[in-house]
Amino acid sequence: MSPITTHVLDTSLGCPADGIAVILCQVAKRGETVELGRGITNSDGRVTDLLPAGEAQAGTYRIEFDTASYFARSGRETFYPKVEVLFEVVGPGSHYHVPLLLSPFGYSTYRGS
Repeated sequence: MSPITTHVLDTSLGCPADGIAVILCQVAKRGETVELGRGITNSDGRVTDLLPAGEAQAGTYRIEFDTASYFARSGRETFYPKVEVLFEVVGPGSHYHVPLLLSPFGYSTYRGS
C-alpha cells in the first residue's frame, strides 16, 4: 500500500464520496511542486495507491481534490471547487492517511491512521 493514502466522506449525504479526482504533489522549499501520483476515489471513497509501496520522503506534500466535478455530477452547488491540503512528512517509517470530510459548503481534514 502507498505510504500516503486518503479517504473522502460526503458528510452532507453520510456516505463515501466516490469518483473524486485526487492529485498528490511534493512541494519544494521554493514553492514549486512535483506531481507524484493521482487517482480517483473508489466506491468506499478511498485512494490507496498514490505512491508505490515503501516509505515517503520527509518534506511538504499537497493533496488536491477536484470537488467541483464531484458535486456537479449530482447537480449540487459547491463553494469549494477544489480542496488543497498541505501536510508535513517528518520521517520515514510512518503511514500518512489524510481523510477529507466534505460537504458543499465546508470541509475538514485530520491525520488518520
